[in-house]
Parts: sequence; C-alpha cells; structure tokens
Amino acid sequence: MRNEELEEKKTSETVLEVKNLRTHFFTDEGVVKAVDDVSFSLRKGEVIGIVGESGCGKSVTNLSIINLVQTPPGKIIGGEVLFHSEDILSMNEKQLRQIRGAKIAMIFQDPMTSLNPFLRISTQMIETLQLHQKLNKKDSRQRAIEMLTMAGIPAAAERIDCYPHQFSGGMCQRVMIAMGLSCNPEILIADEPTSALDVTIQAQILDLIRDLTKKLGTAVILITHSLGVVAGMCDTIYVMYAGRIVERGLTEDIFEDPRHPYTRSLIKSVPRLDRPSSERLFSIPGQPPNVIDLPPCCPFFPRCSDATERCKTAYPEEKDFGNGHRSACWEVKT
Repeated sequence: MRNEELEEKKTSETVLEVKNLRTHFFTDEGVVKAVDDVSFSLRKGEVIGIVGESGCGKSVTNLSIINLVQTPPGKIIGGEVLFHSEDILSMNEKQLRQIRGAKIAMIFQDPMTSLNPFLRISTQMIETLQLHQKLNKKDSRQRAIEMLTMAGIPAAAERIDCYPHQFSGGMCQRVMIAMGLSCNPEILIADEPTSALDVTIQAQILDLIRDLTKKLGTAVILITHSLGVVAGMCDTIYVMYAGRIVERGLTEDIFEDPRHPYTRSLIKSVPRLDRPSSERLFSIPGQPPNVIDLPPCCPFFPRCSDATERCKTAYPEEKDFGNGHRSACWEVKT
C-alpha cells in the first residue's frame, strides 16, 4: 500500500517549486547566509521532511516560502518560490494575504506563544475563517468546532470559548493544527510541531497531522532536527547543513543507504532499542559552523571523519544515485 501511495504522489501535480532560494541576514558582524541556493519541489498530497541541526536554515527556508522574513536584517536576495507556477516572492502584500493561511498554512514551533493569550480560541479561529473562507460568524463558529473536534479537542463546542492558558501544551498544538487546516490549505508547513511536547504527546500530534492531512489531501513540509520524527511521516527527506541541502531522497533510501557523512552521523545519533543500554550515544564532534562568510568549500569537513584535502578547497557538486537520491560530497562513490 505504501508503494502504491508513493507512485500516486510521484505522478501528481507539483504544487510548490523552490528554485535556488537565497536568504541572507545583514549584521554588524557580517553576512549570515542562512539559506544559500536551496531547491526542492512538493507534489499534491506529498509529505517531505527538512532535517538538520539548529541553525542549519530549516525554519528560515520555510519563512522565506511565505515571504515572512523580517527586513531588516533579513532579505531574500535570490531565487523563486513557485506556487502553481506563480512566484510568491514577486507578489504584493494583498496577494500574499490571500495565500497565507488560505493556500499555505504554517504551524509554528511553540504553540503557547503562537496563540494570542488575550483572545479566546473562538475569536482567533473565526477571524481566520471569515477572512479567507468568507463565511458568516455562525458558519465560521460551526466550522471551527468541527475542526477542533477532528483535532481531538474534547467538548469542542464548550472549549472553543476558552483562552489559550486554559489548555495544555499538547491541546494548544491541536488548536494550532485545527486552525491551520480549517481553510483547507493545499500546503501545511509544520515547523518543529512537537519540540515543546513530551514524547507521548509528540506521537499523538504526529499521528494527528498525518491522519488529517491525508484525509484533506494536504501536502506537508515537516521541519525537524530529529530523523526519528520523519521516519514514519515523510515520503521524501531533505537534509540541510549550513544553509544548503546536502542530501535528498526517498525516506527508505536515506535510511537504508545514507550517502553524506552528515546524514550518517544524524542517523547514528538516534537512540535505538536494539543497542545495549550501557553503550554511549553517538554525538557528532565539534560545533555547527558559523555561517557568516563561509569559505567556498564543504562546511562539514572540520567535523567529518572522511574529509580529505579536496574537501577544503571547493564545495562539492551533487551526485545522483538514481530514484531522486542525491548527495553533495566529494568522497561518496556513485
């Protein structure tokens, strides 16, 4: 069944295409190349994962997609973000308001700070539905209750008038998911949707996102630092490091045959039940690079056990291993 679903998604319409995206931040210390020549595509109903350590550019990539980078100090200096062949980066503010929330929705990292603490849940959800779906207040309220119920909020008809502080972190995240999907967006961007939650609630939230988006036919971009999260969620994985995608491929290809040393290190860092409890958990040596004025070479080489002199001289080109599996590394063999 999984293979049949993947084949269907491969032949489905491309809803989003990111081409050579570059987003830089101009600071007193220098230019921070947060996103540096990133390209990927998303098909209808597809779930992709963007994975990497904190500071690798995952969140900035997706803020750039909906043109929410704060200027100054940030600026999208190049590339295209094509939503149904229309470049979002060239849209005016009125056109962007018609896209954000209605066509492309985003769930932010911390649900406790994403919801307005001074407004009832009903006010925040109804406002969105009235703006994008052109529903009256009564129909908007009914739609909001339906979405909260789908998201697993008990007694949604009564609790819709609660304030955010009256919900737990997990329930607030369910509200954010309900709000994000209430307008039937074509794309849902989930930025570390489980980072502030305990492990049990994390699994419930991931199951909820997977079930609801599958039911609604929504494509998903899942941002996370954990390969364990994307393993059971995503069709395709993009591994980011220092503002660039260093490896991309189908989930099973990434896990069965990781080609980039960084990807292999991330996989080794995931705790496993089949390892002895006394075994020390693997940790990638060193620290992520300072992305201010990076040298024109592989930024992972100071932490890489496979690095050679060539790695210090130029940035490697992507090598193709078939079936969409690609990696940017000088030492990997095709």
